[in-house]
Amino acid sequence: MTDVRKSGRQERFDRAGGVFRALRHRNYRLFYAGQGISLIGTWMQRIALSWLVYERTGSVALLGIVGFSGQIMTFAAAPFAGVLADRVNRRRLLVATQTVAMVQAFVLAGLTYTDAISVWHIIGLSIMLGLVNGFDIPIRQSFVVEMVEGREDLPNAIALNSSMVNGAKLVGPSLAGVLIALVGEAMCFFVNGLSFVAVIVALLAMRVQPRERHAQEAHVLRHMKDGFAYAFGFMPIRSILLLLALVSLLGMSYTTLLPAVAKDILHGDARTLGFLMGSGGVGALFGAIFLAARKDTRGLVRVIAIASVLFGAALVGFAVVLFGVVLLGVPFSISFVISVVLLAVAGAGSMIQMASSNTVLQTIVDEDKRGRVMSFYTMAFMGMGPFGSLLAGFLAHWIGIPLTIAITGGGSIAAALVFASWLPAMNRKVHRIYAQRKLVPVPAVAGNGESVPLVGKQ
Repeated sequence: MTDVRKSGRQERFDRAGGVFRALRHRNYRLFYAGQGISLIGTWMQRIALSWLVYERTGSVALLGIVGFSGQIMTFAAAPFAGVLADRVNRRRLLVATQTVAMVQAFVLAGLTYTDAISVWHIIGLSIMLGLVNGFDIPIRQSFVVEMVEGREDLPNAIALNSSMVNGAKLVGPSLAGVLIALVGEAMCFFVNGLSFVAVIVALLAMRVQPRERHAQEAHVLRHMKDGFAYAFGFMPIRSILLLLALVSLLGMSYTTLLPAVAKDILHGDARTLGFLMGSGGVGALFGAIFLAARKDTRGLVRVIAIASVLFGAALVGFAVVLFGVVLLGVPFSISFVISVVLLAVAGAGSMIQMASSNTVLQTIVDEDKRGRVMSFYTMAFMGMGPFGSLLAGFLAHWIGIPLTIAITGGGSIAAALVFASWLPAMNRKVHRIYAQRKLVPVPAVAGNGESVPLVGKQ
């Protein structure tokens, strides 16, 4: 009977066009449900925290400082987390990180509800959460391969992961905007604390096969150094990480400025901010579905370059709209709608670049170095955020928000074009690994012994 139920579930996922095929794995279904609930709370807290800071201080520079303090520890902790992910039980580590994050949310809720909150509390609690995320993210990314039995479903699981994150990004900010307007920021923090229960229960309910771990005699720093040499000594991994770091440093910093955009340029309120953030989630959700529907990994390196250009172009367009509001007095009804559309495009470009990078890295990396490579991925994607937040905050203070966003968008395009010039060499190296691991068809051999190129290969 159990086999019949499993077969029925697999048929349903296959009938869905393969978009949800990774959900046929029980452990991944548990994770998807629990993490999906938790991420809605996470996005609610992000919106409420940024609104709380700007509402009380009116300073875009302070928004940048809070963003920096919240993410700098992610950058610092990620390399150590990568070593742990390669040495220790990943599920137990995730239960620990999620529990500490839950405590942080409840403390933030209590301080805000009692009106005892100050900027220094916010910075301190942001540092605490950044430290937790520095361990949680690379461990969670590495754990995906343990939840999905069968490497062929790994790219789909990563894409569904991204759809989950961005589906939450669509729902969370909208809920936060409503709750802030009705009952205040404290409720958003409290709901986030409760949401961690779902993912902790899901993790505890999993049945994970113990993975083979070799005895690690090397010192942690030596282990970290070996991981760095491996990641940055292989051209495809190095190139992907560098592009991701540059785009995160320049382009992703625009989110730090959205509270000021919503309030001072568009003359809106917390609900306006929620819609601006949520629109990025809509675009990202469509981008995730696009990736989940792909049958294999061929062409993903090229997709990374295209998505990065799309992201940067959307930010430049968004900056032009803001210039129109400031200089020409474009009415809210027009500027808001165009801003939402452009941020949706930016969300799609950002998500496709991030998830495609994740997929390529996860499918070419050696298993015994997976945790360390994903820690560098975390440093590139999340760890560069604090520096981007500071850069955006202070640039906006001196040259204004529209010009800051235009510069960061243009920088993202420039980085993507440099990456595109490296595509031929990267494609050859990546495709060789895919063929060895049977992730793509092996080239046929002609009568003269030469390989026949595959149609549609990278």
